[in-house]
Amino acid sequence: MLAIESIHVAIGSVQVLRGLSLAVAPNSMTGLIGRNGAGKTTLLRSVMGHLAPTQGRIVFDGQDLARLPKHGRAAAGIGYMPEDRGLVPELTVEENILVPLWATGARNAKERLDFVYGVLPELAAMRERRALLLSGGQQKLVALGRALGVGTRLLLLDEPFEGVAPALSMRLGEVIAGLRGSALSVLIAQSDLNHSRKLVDVEYVIERGANVAAEAHAGAA
Repeated sequence: MLAIESIHVAIGSVQVLRGLSLAVAPNSMTGLIGRNGAGKTTLLRSVMGHLAPTQGRIVFDGQDLARLPKHGRAAAGIGYMPEDRGLVPELTVEENILVPLWATGARNAKERLDFVYGVLPELAAMRERRALLLSGGQQKLVALGRALGVGTRLLLLDEPFEGVAPALSMRLGEVIAGLRGSALSVLIAQSDLNHSRKLVDVEYVIERGANVAAEAHAGAA
C-alpha cells in the first residue's frame, strides 16, 4: 500500500531523514516509534507532499507520490491527522471535517460525513460548535474525524494520544482499534507505543532520521 524507499529529507540546512525505509501493507496497522525530533513528523509531512525528498521514493499503491500535487493525496484516499490538529478555529466541527472533501471536489461528501459520525457519534453532537471552543482532546477527535472523511485507503496519525486526557485517549484507542479489519491501512507515529502496541502488526523504530529496527507483532492480526 505504502512504501518508503530510502528517503532523505532536509529542512533548510538540517538533514532530518537519512535513508529511512518502511512499508505499510494493505489492511494493516503499522507503528512508527521514535523520540521527539527523530523525524516522525517529517516523514508524514513528506508523504503528504509538504516536504520533498532529495533522495529515495515514496510509493502509494504503485504510484510515485512525487508526481502528485499536494492536494492529490486526499483525492487518492490518504487522510492525515497532524500532531497539532491543524483545525480552522473559526469553522465549526462539521466544516472542519468537510474542508478536505470540499477541496477535492468529492461528490460523496454527505456519505463520508455520515461515515465519520457513525464512527465518532460524539462529533455529530457537537457539529455546530466552533473548533476554538473545544478542548484539546475534543479537537483531536475532530482531527481524526477529518482524516477519516478523506482517508478511504490510508490514515496517517501523528501522535494521536499526545496531550490527551486518559478518558479521551481510551476513546481514541477504541476508534482506531475499530478500524481493524476494514479496507484502511493505518500508520501511527508516536514517541512510545504504550497506547497502541496491541493495535499494530509491525512497528518501526526511527532514530536520528534512520531505521533502527522493525518488529512484527504476530498476535496483532
